[in-house]
Amino acid sequence: MSNEVCNRRKCHKALRQFFDKVPAKHSYGMLFCSCRDIACTERRRQTIVPVCSYEERDKPNCLNLQDSCKTNYICRSRLADFFTNCQPESRSVSSCLKENYADCLLAYSGLIGTVMTPNYIDSSSLSVAPWCDCSNSGNDLEECSKFLNFFKDNTCLKNAIQAFGNGSDVTVWQPALPAQTTTATTTTAFRVKNKPLGPAGSENEIPTHVLPPCANLQAQKLKSNVSGSTHLCLSDRDYEKDGLAGPSSHITTKSMAAPPSCGLSPLLVPVVTALSTLLSLSLAETS
Repeated sequence: MSNEVCNRRKCHKALRQFFDKVPAKHSYGMLFCSCRDIACTERRRQTIVPVCSYEERDKPNCLNLQDSCKTNYICRSRLADFFTNCQPESRSVSSCLKENYADCLLAYSGLIGTVMTPNYIDSSSLSVAPWCDCSNSGNDLEECSKFLNFFKDNTCLKNAIQAFGNGSDVTVWQPALPAQTTTATTTTAFRVKNKPLGPAGSENEIPTHVLPPCANLQAQKLKSNVSGSTHLCLSDRDYEKDGLAGPSSHITTKSMAAPPSCGLSPLLVPVVTALSTLLSLSLAETS
């Protein structure tokens, strides 16, 4: 897909390569950094170069965008991952049903490079959303609003971003009441079965959380996802066969150490340069 500004498909591919190959302590440091001023929050919002990867001339209806995502198994599974791992729960310590910030951030970043690519709505909050709205929803307005608000007003995701940016650890908190649910939670078209929670905060230590297969890029020597487990690790070629960018943020456990702020340290300079180079190539190649 392309438009007058850029080649969106190549831009998504460049973003995917960036999040796949750059250690999370740097890539996440740019995407989820803690900010104290507008200049920093705007730089954070511009991380994925939204003019190319995110914004379009018109906003589609969110339910139509969801339907488009569901036609591709990669996007569909990543969106289901997001609903599962970022499910809010008001009675939990972290405001997350699964008490796991690392999985929520991984699921969120996995959407970058798909038709459901999310980004910060503005420079004044941590609210995010895909590029869509609920106009022309008709009788489905309530369902559409629920879908969109899962992104925009998600306390689990916001707390996960804050915890990463501030370097805080949810295990220092003590729960007043553990979250207990007896029925499945339904979010728009996705039904998620709730699992019993473990000890409060036991799974929410971002620096030490054990990540899913494909996570250890160091073991793969910073190659793209072409490992021995081909049924779990899909290459760029596999994604392109579906005509849609695939999941991102395959990160190492040790790389989850959070930076204190959005200021560009000397370590981030080559990271920013690498991202700029990848995206510049995408912006320059229009079809």
